[in-house]
Amino acid sequence: MLMRTHLRTTGTLVRVGLAAGRATPGDRLRWWGLFGAALAVAFVALATVATTATYDGRETRADARGPVITGAEHAALLYREGADRVGTRPVSVVFVHPLTPDAPVPAGVTRWPEPGGVLLSPELLRTGRAEGITTRYGSFAGTISTEGLVTPSERIAYVRVKDLPPKDDHRWLPVAAFGGGGGATGEMADQRSLSFPLMALWALTGLPALALAVVAARVGSRSRDRRSGLLQALGGTWRHRMIVNVGEAAIPATLGTLTALVPYAVASAWDIRLAPTGYLLDHRDLAAAWPTAGGAAVASLLLVLGIVVGTHRVHQDGRSTRPASFSSRVPAWRLVVCGLGVGLVLLSQYVPRKAQLVVFSCGTVVMWAFLSSVVALVTRRLGAWLADSGRRSGHAGRMIGGRWTHAHPGVIVRLALAMVIGIGIVAQMQVWTSRLGTQSQAAMTTHERIKDTVVELTTGGMTTAQTEHFRSSLPPGSLLLTRTVHDPGPAKEPWVTLAGSCRDLRVLRIACADGTGAATGPGAQVEEMRRWYGDITFAQVSSLSIRPDGTQSLVVVTPTPGQLAAVKEAAYTLPNPSVQVTALGETWLGSSRSRLPNWIQLFGVTGILFLLVAGAVSAAAEFVRIRHALAPLAVLTGRRRVFRSVSSWHLTVPLLIATVAAGAITAWHSVFFIALVQEGAVSWTVLTAGIATCAAVSLTVGFLGARAAAREADRWRPAAD
Repeated sequence: MLMRTHLRTTGTLVRVGLAAGRATPGDRLRWWGLFGAALAVAFVALATVATTATYDGRETRADARGPVITGAEHAALLYREGADRVGTRPVSVVFVHPLTPDAPVPAGVTRWPEPGGVLLSPELLRTGRAEGITTRYGSFAGTISTEGLVTPSERIAYVRVKDLPPKDDHRWLPVAAFGGGGGATGEMADQRSLSFPLMALWALTGLPALALAVVAARVGSRSRDRRSGLLQALGGTWRHRMIVNVGEAAIPATLGTLTALVPYAVASAWDIRLAPTGYLLDHRDLAAAWPTAGGAAVASLLLVLGIVVGTHRVHQDGRSTRPASFSSRVPAWRLVVCGLGVGLVLLSQYVPRKAQLVVFSCGTVVMWAFLSSVVALVTRRLGAWLADSGRRSGHAGRMIGGRWTHAHPGVIVRLALAMVIGIGIVAQMQVWTSRLGTQSQAAMTTHERIKDTVVELTTGGMTTAQTEHFRSSLPPGSLLLTRTVHDPGPAKEPWVTLAGSCRDLRVLRIACADGTGAATGPGAQVEEMRRWYGDITFAQVSSLSIRPDGTQSLVVVTPTPGQLAAVKEAAYTLPNPSVQVTALGETWLGSSRSRLPNWIQLFGVTGILFLLVAGAVSAAAEFVRIRHALAPLAVLTGRRRVFRSVSSWHLTVPLLIATVAAGAITAWHSVFFIALVQEGAVSWTVLTAGIATCAAVSLTVGFLGARAAAREADRWRPAAD
């Protein structure tokens, strides 16, 4: 009997909540706000699952193709890893030489091609056609299937060399089978740990999603606060209030969560390319993680409902039935948590190096999440001062706006939340994208000055005849030099000698042995070689050859940019397959750091989109409230100008204060981050633009609030409420 009574009571409370969701003021705005918030939180949760599943799948497929190294007497295949570039993206080139007819093959390869044949990944074939990738390493013999690729967007090639590699070349490894470990080929070559993408995802996208959930939960909160107080006065417990609040939010939150599963379902059925990174998500990884994705979706739904319940509490001291919301005070614990976030940021410089970035990021998330509460406390006290000042001077707008600000700091919290976190995200995106490091920045400078006109070719020993044959294969007008590294030991600095014919040296404006050719001084190409090679001396020789000891390499200088592909094709068709060809600084242009801005942009722009929705929902909710509250003032004061005055003092001034505070803290935070990682730079132009944008938004919110109240005043009639 008691159980049936509890069930009936629960059912009644759920129906009350469902009815309240359809009948409260601003119900459509809150319905769509909760829908969007649940979608955003579930999207971030599912993105976390997709990231984890992708990492697991990458490691599994990398292990399946990894070579099993053995002794020379048991080898069935010789294996060597090389590197190349297509555009600025890295390419893994694996050279193989089968020693037995039944030589093993890695995953994704059914059989080895004929000598001189090449197997290419589909993405490498697609992106490299314009650079002659089908003939660069040999004759195209087919593609590698997806079972042998870490991701569908991987760029990798298997090259079967024609001749037996020299025995003294230790880069060739004896292999007995495949499937013994991932190695560092393809996209596994510079893979960062899983914590890095998850940290960026939650800092740049997860925090805005949670901010949107908090804002949506408090839309139209006054009627729900009064209802919570009534339920408590009638003897209702926290459980009864929770059931009503959950019943009110359950439908939009559930539909939003289910909608977030749609893109995950699409990505688990087809490979999806993530703009602007160019990365292809492997649908097999996401399909295998469906049970985890379902659990994550349920957890995200419970989190949103928990936020709804947690933001509608009431006093439990028995002395008041007024709701314990931001409408009455700023909870002290929020200020303490914000202080803890700042403390973590400061503490990050004293923890071990590997943990610094994690501690700094955690502190950053906590600080930005609760900074708006500190701003609300300041503006609440400012509101009391404004109200007192307006009362003494007889300024009705300042007095009313100040009293509202003092009585409702939560309004400022929700409106400032999007702007405060938005400024922080924009600043962090700029700082992170500036963290390319000195080598990557130097590579970008070199590319801007000379493009790809200086190319270095690392190879084994080459005779004079082979070198001249290689010269004849180069684009017309190309110069050919040898680069020799001299290392005298720890007592002296190493230096480099570039040797070439007098004709080639003259083209570079370097003096020959007879003193000619240096009238105008070295050009930009020589200056960039000095940047990368250090101390350079030039020597004149009549013929070129390469020693097999690894101290020498070839340098090709082309007359015009855009001929790197032709140089690579000439290099890879040499009899000696142990070749690596890179333009000056090209390795750093294609590093994972140079692609980091694309990922930061992906996460950051998504987070800013969530913040824009949060700001729009919060502003719209405030317009609904302020137009009803301000409308009677036209009758009491006889002036419509009071709307603009109250709206300015209640909305614009506190938001401007929040913007200035957020800008100052962001500047300190960015400078501290750069000092911590010892690289990057703060763009004061970007930060100023962000602050100016938020200031403009603050003015706009005040103007639109006054306009909404003025329009409502024309239709306002007294009502018995």
